[in-house]
Amino acid sequence: MSDVDNEILESIERWAERELKPIAKKFDHADEYPLEIVEQMKELGLFGATIDPEYGGLGLSASTYARIVMSIASIWMAPVGIFNSHLIMAACVQRHGTDDQKRRWLPKFASGELRGGIGLTEPNAGTDLQSIRTLARRDGDQYVINGTKTWITNGVYGTCFGVLVKTDPEAQPRHKGMSMFICEKGDGFQAAKKIRKLGYKSIDSAELVFENYRVSAEQLIGGIEGRGFQQAVGGLELGRINVAARGAGIAAGALRDALRYAQERSTFGKPIAQHQAIQLKLADMATRVEAARLLIEQAARKYDTGERCDLESSMAKLFASEAGVENSLEAMRIFGGYSYSTDFDVERYYRDAPLMCIGEGTNEMQRIIIAKQLVERNPL
Repeated sequence: MSDVDNEILESIERWAERELKPIAKKFDHADEYPLEIVEQMKELGLFGATIDPEYGGLGLSASTYARIVMSIASIWMAPVGIFNSHLIMAACVQRHGTDDQKRRWLPKFASGELRGGIGLTEPNAGTDLQSIRTLARRDGDQYVINGTKTWITNGVYGTCFGVLVKTDPEAQPRHKGMSMFICEKGDGFQAAKKIRKLGYKSIDSAELVFENYRVSAEQLIGGIEGRGFQQAVGGLELGRINVAARGAGIAAGALRDALRYAQERSTFGKPIAQHQAIQLKLADMATRVEAARLLIEQAARKYDTGERCDLESSMAKLFASEAGVENSLEAMRIFGGYSYSTDFDVERYYRDAPLMCIGEGTNEMQRIIIAKQLVERNPL
């Protein structure tokens, strides 16, 4: 990282320690949206973290961005989702949008004036994106969109979304009939409900409903129909690096708290960190964190160079998200009965971590992607 990147990372680490740590429990338990934190994240430039400086963003590399995400997630994972989903939308426009679209939308995304996310998942279509049913029908210089999206981060408080639709439901293969639009909330496009969740609280996951919603043809990303699936998948590469970094952050936070507690808590006349059973857990936890960091760094480097990184990002997402789950559970065991108390952060890590195994494509799908890429890259 450059000196500037290091300064940005250090300032955000200080901010997370100062602003997030004292309030995480309160907001999580109340499932309250952190409006003031969002305003602070705007000031820090996090909504433009990976957007090119030409459009008002910080222009951070995926490597630096991943480190920032890990640092924040080690304290409180949920706020990271607010700017991650937003940046996936921005990445779709930055990578695939027309010059006019970039000039019009990216500065507003970078400043946080327009905040939102990516509308992919539907009630009957998650990992299998080609099964979406939301339909966009051309009507002159507009499209009319009808359908429902669900589990959309920033769905309630966000105002603008990259929405994947079918523009040709008869196309074969199916992905050739899919397109992506930049959609601002308005007549015919509203958040229907906020979804109540086990973890990942304080963040608005919502259902979005489109009823004869009209959007200008100028908001078709790239200006050409049939490219939405590739645009969505390309955006998911950054999303999977982010989810991996979140999983690794949870794993690191669980390790940090468990290591401290193991030195404070004594049984049978000595700190539990001196018991071999606890030492084995701590060793495995630390190894998972470091391995996750390296896989994330590998994926981020390839993303930064513009290379295809679906294999690497899937590996990072698979391993790091599972590391978050395993470390959170091991931390629960090290804390013993206190792990069930809401006075300690480990119970939140334990509730937040499983989502990372599901979001941005299930880990079962990551294994399939990895296997297919291995065969494709190593033909006989």
